[in-house]
Amino acid sequence: MRWDIFCRVIDNFGDIGICWRLAQQLRTEHHCQVRLWVDDLHCFQRICADIQPELARQRLCNGIEVMHWGSDETGYAKLNGCAEVVIEAFACDLPPWYLDMMAAAQPKPVWLNLEYLSAENWVLDCHALPSPHPQLPLQKHFFFPGFVPGTGGLLREHHLLENRSNWLELDGKSQLLAELGIQHPERYQQLICLFAYSHHELLSLLTAWGQQEYEQLCLVPEGALAIELRTLIPQLAKDRSFSIGNLRLQLLPFISQLQFDQLLWCADINFVRGEDSLVRAIWAGKPFVWQLYRQAEEAHLDKLRAFWQLFSQQMPASLQQALWQFWLHWNQQSELVPPWQRLVEVMPQWQQHCLNWRTEQCKQQDLAKNLVRFVENKFILTPNFS
Repeated sequence: MRWDIFCRVIDNFGDIGICWRLAQQLRTEHHCQVRLWVDDLHCFQRICADIQPELARQRLCNGIEVMHWGSDETGYAKLNGCAEVVIEAFACDLPPWYLDMMAAAQPKPVWLNLEYLSAENWVLDCHALPSPHPQLPLQKHFFFPGFVPGTGGLLREHHLLENRSNWLELDGKSQLLAELGIQHPERYQQLICLFAYSHHELLSLLTAWGQQEYEQLCLVPEGALAIELRTLIPQLAKDRSFSIGNLRLQLLPFISQLQFDQLLWCADINFVRGEDSLVRAIWAGKPFVWQLYRQAEEAHLDKLRAFWQLFSQQMPASLQQALWQFWLHWNQQSELVPPWQRLVEVMPQWQQHCLNWRTEQCKQQDLAKNLVRFVENKFILTPNFS
């Protein structure tokens, strides 16, 4: 069965990162024929080095076809017609010429709007709901990823946790840190991955980390925070590293999705932002702090609280109070040092809870498999639905 996935690169590579992971899993685990339509191939190249931005049509490893969405749409319309399954990622709006092909196809394709991840209660009511097109004989279904049964689940490759365990057993951590240019990593007793948006109180937190009695290494992947740190600490613009007491701060070059996963696997604490890195932090099973993109009137806190209500179940009361305070301060641009100091006191409980929560999430069916089953049921039950 052929699948077409449409994606617009909006911000911080999150949308294309999710679509690329999904495309690979559909191809390798479910043997789907996948075309990935992307409007910005230059950005896509940052996370997939095999992309050649000058080519409007190219085939990558595992047989995934990548199309530049927008350069020659008339020509694209003649390439085998529309697919049997069409994913409109994050309400990116399909091009009119493609909608016309879908309307003319028999049987009609399964059309899905892959939505953003949320733990809010209304997701359960809206997942898989149909929406007829106002003019064309087409029907779109809204597909919501989620953390509980009755939603679309989370992206998780079948052998992900097994691959993680094997990688750690083979001392992949040392190899990764060597690839990233980290010298003498054995000297550091704690490794922190700091992938975040800007924060007004960041320097005070870094200073507090540097005042610990043991040496720590903080790795900052390329992104908005790394850009800000170069301004706050000019030496980082030159050397990409800087010491604050016992804290070594190191900016990383742009890394692949696999390297990012591995970084989360070997870090002791992961600061993550947005959707894709949150999910990958969950599978890492390490203590994590989630930061959402800040919205007007702090609307992002509703989404944070909804996730917290799920994540904090079965959490010891002492950890619950300390972790929520830090998460709240981290997402409100508030003072960080006092809540961090309280959180450090319950670090073992934090680690155990993240392991327990990963185990519970692994009991849910993954997003790719749920998508495939939904599509199969649609073709079996209503092969000519419109």
